[in-house]
Amino acid sequence: MNVRPDGGRAARSVDVLVVGAGPAGLAAAARLAAAGAGRVEVLEREPEPGGVPRLCVHPGFGADPRGRALDGPGSARRAVRAAVRAGAVLRTGVSATGWAGPLALETTAPTGLETVEARAVVLATGARERARPARLLPGTRPQGVLTTGELLRTVDLFGPDPGRIGRRAVVVGGGRTAGHAVGLLRRAGVAVAAVVHEGPRTAVGGAGLPVLAETVVTELTGRGRLAGVTVRYRDGRAGTLGCDTLVLTGDWIPEHALARAGGLPLDPGTRGPLVDDALRTGVPGVFAAGGLLRGGAPAVRAAAEGRRAAGAVLAHLDGRDPPPAAGGDAPAR
Repeated sequence: MNVRPDGGRAARSVDVLVVGAGPAGLAAAARLAAAGAGRVEVLEREPEPGGVPRLCVHPGFGADPRGRALDGPGSARRAVRAAVRAGAVLRTGVSATGWAGPLALETTAPTGLETVEARAVVLATGARERARPARLLPGTRPQGVLTTGELLRTVDLFGPDPGRIGRRAVVVGGGRTAGHAVGLLRRAGVAVAAVVHEGPRTAVGGAGLPVLAETVVTELTGRGRLAGVTVRYRDGRAGTLGCDTLVLTGDWIPEHALARAGGLPLDPGTRGPLVDDALRTGVPGVFAAGGLLRGGAPAVRAAAEGRRAAGAVLAHLDGRDPPPAAGGDAPAR
């Protein structure tokens, strides 16, 4: 155990502490370790590194050196290998729960409690979709209401089993995320009754989807298990769609709890940390990248941002930080 006999936290130091082993965090760690930044450590609360891409069995995650398209798991494995080969240390099952100083984090793991101090911290904690309570959907509280992330984790844990997911689903949202949710449901043998989107049909990616555009879900029905959803169409009419599963996609929220706890200024629009062009936050030595800055960032973009943040961290470690913006706060991006 790492807990001292007096019940306090064990304390140790690293050079760079990266929080989050998704595309941005792994890319930052790989570049930092390869550049000789010292001990680079990545903390990941999940049991496996790779972030959400490791659960996404579809293309769209870049290409390997031979130009072959990568799916999510392939991209995640490649990112993990790159970070480890460069010399970064990956610690999974470890949660950063708070701050013990401007560049010191309190962590909790099966091995005990620690305080880890660093010369620089990179926050890459990603984002999540708003669940039903945050979307203020009225009605009963039946089972069968999931976000895309919860759907991915259900399939990862139990396989594509319609008995656990449902038989007939409605998907709420647009863009690529809704299309990927439909594909995952269909591969699991779940019929998709409709994709409900409040915007135009052109905002919903993928051909052949049963789209109800300019339509919103107004109520959930069913006891024990979801039985259907009430929708309101553009002309004001209401209707009911029978389903036992509802998948809520998009409407991203940055995972900013740690940033808020550290007193980092937040962008009022995205609710992620406020950063400048070098991805520096309002706290010297703390950087942020990836989905944390704007929910739903594509993995390829998040990884590129992680590498850019690493460049800024290297400058910080070498004492080459540019002067802060007027007023002392990092300007919004």
